[in-house]
Amino acid sequence: MFDKLVSVDTLAAHTDDPAWRVFDCRHDLQNLDYGRQAYAKGHIPGALFLHLDSDLSGAKTGSNGRHPLPDVATFAALMGACGVGADTQVVAYDNESGIFASRLWWMLRWLGHDKVAVLDGGLPGWRRAKLPLEIEVRNPPPAQFVPRPRDEIVETAAVLTKLHAPEMLILDARSEERFAGENETLDPVGGHIPGAANRFYFDNLDDAGCFFKPADELRAEFDDLLNGRDPKNVVQQCGSGVTACHNLLAMEVAGLCGSKLYAGSWSEWCSDPSRPIAKGDQP
Repeated sequence: MFDKLVSVDTLAAHTDDPAWRVFDCRHDLQNLDYGRQAYAKGHIPGALFLHLDSDLSGAKTGSNGRHPLPDVATFAALMGACGVGADTQVVAYDNESGIFASRLWWMLRWLGHDKVAVLDGGLPGWRRAKLPLEIEVRNPPPAQFVPRPRDEIVETAAVLTKLHAPEMLILDARSEERFAGENETLDPVGGHIPGAANRFYFDNLDDAGCFFKPADELRAEFDDLLNGRDPKNVVQQCGSGVTACHNLLAMEVAGLCGSKLYAGSWSEWCSDPSRPIAKGDQP
């Protein structure tokens, strides 16, 4: 079972394995048709396409963030229609350093499906290995996906209640610039949750920005941020609950397990002007 990362070579050996299901999660926040168009031009053999907005997110209310989680029953039905059952090994990939693939990885784990991994290196790693793409869209037989939601989510009220509790660490996966509240282009308000620490998701990758750093290197970096805290007291957040999953995955790869996701993240937090906001590069 692969439950964190899977290598290009391993996936290449299983593209025709009926027990494996591969998902292409490519996306562009500025060009919402990019992922589907890129998938049509060529994808890893056997891969099915999932769109961040229509498949990996639910309806927006104006106060629940830019990428709220979808309805559990709806998402479970989609997974079943895509052939994901209890014993299916799922692999997710993208072309964007794993940020959108990590969202699917986290969602399936949230619903009790542990046999899910992110392709280490994503599509760039696949291309580096000179492995083939296909334009054919396969139609796997449907399966029964039974969701078993876990307590992996932190709501806004809980963050507010423990905002200055020393045992809680809020990790913000956005860039340093957005964390500081500078040049914000995605959300109407710039800044960060008071007390949050900044861990840009891209820092989880090697110098080429392709593969995840080794587990021991990731552990040393996250240990510095934890400063003795239990990983279970870490709340992962970002702009809309997507890149935060990349940090969550990196911590799991490092053996620091149990952190939770603030799914609404900054886009939900800043929708209510009564909630406190911090700016600058300090927590």
